[in-house]
Amino acid sequence: MVMLMRTDPFRELDRLTQQFFGGNGTPARPAAMPMDAFRSGHEYVVQFDLPGVAPDSIDLDVERNVLTVKAERNPAFPEGAEVQVAERPRGTFSRQLFLGEALDTEHITAHYEAGVLTLRVPVAEQAKPRKIAISGSSEPRQIDA
Repeated sequence: MVMLMRTDPFRELDRLTQQFFGGNGTPARPAAMPMDAFRSGHEYVVQFDLPGVAPDSIDLDVERNVLTVKAERNPAFPEGAEVQVAERPRGTFSRQLFLGEALDTEHITAHYEAGVLTLRVPVAEQAKPRKIAISGSSEPRQIDA
């Protein structure tokens, strides 16, 4: 059997450090999850990469405008397997976002598909732009607020 191997001494050092401090390759502290965030119209969209995470292991909480996302990925090795390489992160992943007062935390929606968790956070009604009427000696006109 021929196996192509590429050696990266820093990756090996990271793996050994995780095993030493976290035990069994599990990081000692929650790992951060990659994220994209953007505004689209009257909502913010936040996407987290969570490949291989079961949907029921994802936990979302909002408390005092702090959104916490936690997820867990456990090893998928059958019992008694002789693991040759284990580079994919396992364990608990966690991320906190501080949401501004102008966001409607009561109407956040979440969708998980193909390893991507997508959150949609609407802008609060009171924070949306609105028109203000101007009165004066001539006829009223509208300006943008």
